Amino acid sequence: MSARERILGRVRRALADVEPDDSPYERAIERSYVRAHGDLDAERTVGLLAENLADYRALVHRCTADELPCLIGRLLAERGSRTVLVPPGLDAGWLAETDVERVPDLAASTPDELDRVDSVVTGCAVAVAETGTIVLDGGPDQGRRRITLVPDHHVCVVRVPDQVVASVPQALERLTPTRPLTWISGPSATSDIELDRVEGVHGPRTLEVVLVGGVSHSPGGDGR
Repeated sequence: MSARERILGRVRRALADVEPDDSPYERAIERSYVRAHGDLDAERTVGLLAENLADYRALVHRCTADELPCLIGRLLAERGSRTVLVPPGLDAGWLAETDVERVPDLAASTPDELDRVDSVVTGCAVAVAETGTIVLDGGPDQGRRRITLVPDHHVCVVRVPDQVVASVPQALERLTPTRPLTWISGPSATSDIELDRVEGVHGPRTLEVVLVGGVSHSPGGDGR
């Protein structure tokens, strides 16, 4: 008898005296919990996202769609980036104001090759205001999961307000569970028993989030 058969046998014995329940899943599982806290409009929801991203030590910028290429070019220049990893479906216009060498997202790339890339620029699937979380699902403008885990600098573009929701339950409604979901709350970090924080342990040391909307928040297109 295999280990699998032994485990399933124990499960069957444990459930032997349980009455069958044919109730549909949506009725069998209680879902009356609060889906979002408060009743924020779109502008305040985006503001909450920016505030919570900053609390997690992400660098937050705000600009219009027209200002985005210039802002991304400036962020890469300030970082001193010479190479940038580009997902296959990223809008080419986003990098129109920079001459940094583009590195394609290739399945054959080794971890060492990815580690030598200075920056990565992606879009996102959805952003959660209450938790300050960016979710990637491997879409065309996000690429493979590993390209946002190995390079040390990640610039993530969020379209506001369309890609911003208030809560995790609202985010889950937009996501497909069979896709490779990556949930990011600030730059990669961990703490030891003495609470000494170390960043860049299992992901980018620097996360820059660009909130792109239709209204400029400063003459320079940067609302830090």
